[in-house]
Amino acid sequence: MTGSPPVQLGLVIGGARSGKSAFAERLVRAHGGARTYIATAQAWDAEMRARIDRHVADRGDDWVTVEAPLDLCAALGAVTSGVVLVDCATLWLSNHLLAGADLEFHSRALTQALICCAVPVVIVSNEVGWSIVPDNALARQFQDAQGRLNQALAERAGLVVAVMAGLPMVLKGVLPPLPC
Repeated sequence: MTGSPPVQLGLVIGGARSGKSAFAERLVRAHGGARTYIATAQAWDAEMRARIDRHVADRGDDWVTVEAPLDLCAALGAVTSGVVLVDCATLWLSNHLLAGADLEFHSRALTQALICCAVPVVIVSNEVGWSIVPDNALARQFQDAQGRLNQALAERAGLVVAVMAGLPMVLKGVLPPLPC
């Protein structure tokens, strides 16, 4: 971001299919320089594999992609230059939930890793607080953990942008000029 110092941590949050990932990519491009995309998705079936492949193709080949469905902290620690896009905290948290991990522990570790990362980071997350209270304990556990993680990320981020219907709404900080 020429003319203004980059934000060390940015959070882009929104609902499913809100346009948050595309907006986060534009935000990362505004930093200039090398870009690392840390992907947290796992391809459990052919539809998800096609979805991941479409995301990779849409981004183009000027990104370094690192797959980190569980060990996001180590992936963040390994990046030493440029800027990072993590997409997304929701899938990462879901992976830990399904693995039976301690969500509070891993959420705290992720928050610390983001703060300590050597380069600016933009992290994408789903806002799950606008949905109904789920009808089962596992889904309620996830919704609670995701809400707590989102609040912790937003508290520490210098820039928080909510995206709805492809439109960014700055909740915290100042949005830099973005490429088209």
